Amino acid sequence: MRPGCLAKRSQFHHQAPLFGSTLDNAVLIQGWIIQIVNSSSDTDYLDQLIPSIREYSHGNRTSQLLQSLTKFANDREAQIESICTSTHQEFVTSINQLLDIREGTVSLTSEILDLNQSIQASTKRLAEQKKALVESRSHRQNIDETSKALQDCLEVLLLANQIYDLLAKKNHYAALRALDELQNVHLKGVTQYKIAEVIQRSVPVTQKAIADAVMADLNTWLYRIREMSQYLGEISLYHTDLRRARLKERSEKMPYLEHFKLNSAIELISDEHEEFDLLLNDDLQVDFTPLFECLHIHQSLGRMDRFRVEYATTRRRQKELLLPPSISLLDEEGACLHTLLEEIAGFAIVERTTMKKIPDLRSPVDVDELWDSMCQTAVGLMKKALPSVNNAENLLKIKNLIALFMQTMDIVQSDDYMPMAIQNEEEYDKVLNMYPLCCIDIRNFLNQFYFFSNDDFQHPNVIDETLKTSLDELLSDKVCETLVERLSAQYLGQIVQILINLEYFEIACQELELLLAAARSPSSGDGPVTLGATDKFRNNKKVAEKRIFELVNSKIDDLIETAEYDWNAPKLHKEPSNYMQTLTRFLSNIMNSTLLGLPTEIKELIYFDALSHAANMVLVRILFPPGSFTHRSNSFEQALPLSPDVKKINPNGVAALAQDVDYLTKFVEGLGVPILLENLDELQQTVQLMEADNTEEFYDISIRNKKYGRVDAMNGPVLIEKYGRWLAIVFEMG
Repeated sequence: MRPGCLAKRSQFHHQAPLFGSTLDNAVLIQGWIIQIVNSSSDTDYLDQLIPSIREYSHGNRTSQLLQSLTKFANDREAQIESICTSTHQEFVTSINQLLDIREGTVSLTSEILDLNQSIQASTKRLAEQKKALVESRSHRQNIDETSKALQDCLEVLLLANQIYDLLAKKNHYAALRALDELQNVHLKGVTQYKIAEVIQRSVPVTQKAIADAVMADLNTWLYRIREMSQYLGEISLYHTDLRRARLKERSEKMPYLEHFKLNSAIELISDEHEEFDLLLNDDLQVDFTPLFECLHIHQSLGRMDRFRVEYATTRRRQKELLLPPSISLLDEEGACLHTLLEEIAGFAIVERTTMKKIPDLRSPVDVDELWDSMCQTAVGLMKKALPSVNNAENLLKIKNLIALFMQTMDIVQSDDYMPMAIQNEEEYDKVLNMYPLCCIDIRNFLNQFYFFSNDDFQHPNVIDETLKTSLDELLSDKVCETLVERLSAQYLGQIVQILINLEYFEIACQELELLLAAARSPSSGDGPVTLGATDKFRNNKKVAEKRIFELVNSKIDDLIETAEYDWNAPKLHKEPSNYMQTLTRFLSNIMNSTLLGLPTEIKELIYFDALSHAANMVLVRILFPPGSFTHRSNSFEQALPLSPDVKKINPNGVAALAQDVDYLTKFVEGLGVPILLENLDELQQTVQLMEADNTEEFYDISIRNKKYGRVDAMNGPVLIEKYGRWLAIVFEMG
């Protein structure tokens, strides 16, 4: 029983007694029945009704209760029937409406089901269409990507084919540029495709094809040069003969010119209006374009060293072809000798021109080597044929022809900036007089300039400034820049002469500043006149000096590079190494010839730097492992002492090095400049350490600082250990 029911039951008991009059009981029962009917729950008042029924039963009043219940029920049925009778038609109408609504609802349900099926079918078709659209877009994207990939690949293939088309058209440089663009630009856009890998693998083959094609054209050019060498030599001899005739004609008119030989400075100036280009004239044109193109392509491909060797080999082979096994000096007009000398002259002219145009390809050493070889061969051929000449007239013709050839080659080898050879004191005086004459000409020019402008212009300061600016530009741009451009030459004598010229022009500029200051008008001021050319000449003297250092040290490097030491020699060599003898001879020669005209302080500085560099490079050659130099192949071990390949060093190897160092030391001592010996300290101490009886002294700091202070602290122990290994082996062998 729920608490709520108990509460109501309790309340009911307080409201009226359970037993009373019949009327009261009837009212009470009727109230119960009404409460039961109106109750929201069937069990709300049953719990309290059951005890009442139970009480009625004990009191034999059950029939009364039943009557009351029956009466109440009948009243309710009558009431319901009355209500139904009055609202029957409305009820029937409502039922019909409900039936119609139900029928409509069923119809709508059917339509909704049909619509749902239709929507589901449409949704399925839409999903299928959407799926097809997505797949179509994916296919379209794949097609677009494939189309773009094909386009990129086609561009790459087109460019690759274009390279070979350019090669077929002899456009080698354009083909190289196209290959570079293909490799560095177009292939980077198709790296994900197999074609990029295939073409990338073919790049070296294509590069080789370009190099082979340009070399084929160069060989054709070299063949043509070989064919025209004789004609070039013939033209050069002919025009030398014309110059000789013109000099003779001028000497007859002006006896003073008899003192000047062919190709002297005065003769060159006198013959300026007859200037003739041997390689570019109406009769012959030698185009160096194929050589330039081949050179540039090999530089771009990183094959310059190989090309230089191939070109030198080809020219050496061509030199051998132009020299016959024998000649005859008895043929008419000396045709055989003419041909030989013309061939040599033409070949030498091409070589000399190539050296000037392309210093990186043909060095003076290469050209001089071929020239000496040709001259020696020609002299040998003439010596063999000369005994057969027994006619004085023919002998004179031969002599004149050889003299003409020599004069022609002197002209070919000359240069505007080569040192002037002075044979005697008279020629020296004439050369010295040339420089003051130039200064006098400049002074006369200044006087004439002021004389010309003095009466016509009212602004003298403008005249002064104009003259100063014009002279400054002339000296700076025309004179100084021209000299500086020639500093890239490889010939040491030419650089030395340029340095001398720069110094003299610096002095000339200082004198010119004084002339300008003295000749200017008072309105221009009283201060000194300064020309920018003065500092320019002075500064470029340093550049020329540096260039001399570079060339001298480069030659030293080349000589020391040939140093070869057998650190385990089976016997002791009694003579210094060839490279050391050549090195000292080179240093002596350049100081007594090429550098002789330099100021004393510059010569001493160059000598000091050269000896210091030589000593350092010998140390480098001794101490550093292979790879620092390009070693020549030989029949014995030539690894360096600090190399891991050198496990031990015997006394014969050390003695060979000591002998070279001693030879160099004596050479420096003979120069009479004690300070130069300081450059050899480290080299001498290194050898002394390797020869020492007690090498343990090196590990005593006080002794090491005294006896081996210049020896590298890291290299010394390594050399000691390797020499000690040899001693250990000897000791074990007994």
